[in-house]
Formats: sequence, structure tokens, C-alpha cells
Amino acid sequence: MTPFDQLDYLYTPSNDVAKDAKFFTEVLGGRLAFAVEGMGARVAMIELTGGPPHVLLTDHLEGDRAIYIYRVKDLGKAVAGLKKRGLKRENRLEIPMGPCSSFVLPGGQRVALYEASRPEVLKHFLGRKDF
Repeated sequence: MTPFDQLDYLYTPSNDVAKDAKFFTEVLGGRLAFAVEGMGARVAMIELTGGPPHVLLTDHLEGDRAIYIYRVKDLGKAVAGLKKRGLKRENRLEIPMGPCSSFVLPGGQRVALYEASRPEVLKHFLGRKDF
């Protein structure tokens, strides 16, 4: 049984978040949900459809591949289940919406699981345009 509830975000590296956000909105027709700057990083969330997954463009993410961020009900149980099946090299971090664990899969794909323990944080960012 899969631990994944829903793919919520495509956490995507960007060399120029403002420029890429403009392309996603003006050319692709997406909606800029927010563009925030803080602690030396820029992040913009673009909604290309009425529902998830949404694109998170960021200049602080290392590497060239996006991270698929899936929401789970219980992060601890989900991670334990994946480790039991052989997944290794977990990286624990915090995203604004809650605790998160990311993995690099054998093929180089990047996947993360998060528990939405702070849903009010997203509402705080919506509409904000720092750049």
C-alpha cells in the first residue's frame, strides 16, 4: 500500500525565480500565488491548474531536478514504511507547511514526503509579492 496521499508540489530549482515566474504566468498562463524572499532565498508558487500539484520555483535548491513533494497523513509511519522496503538516504527538513523527509531514488529522481501540520502558513503567503 502506498503512503502517498497527494502530490502537492513540484519543488523546482531556478537560476532566476522572478524571470521563471514571469514565464510561467505570462506564457504558460499560470497564476502567481506568491513570490516571497527571505533568509537569502526566493520562492514563487505558480498554480497552473485549479488544484495541485503547484510549481514552487526556488533559487536555493541544489541540483537540476525537481523534488516531487507528496502529502502524507503520518510522516513517521510513511518514512518507516519506505525504509522497510529498502529506501535509504533520508534527508529531514522543515518546509513552511510542516516536517518533511526527502529521498534521492536509485535513478536520481527526488521525492519528498511531508505532513501538513501547519496549513495556516500557506494562507499567510498567498498574495504576497516580495519581488
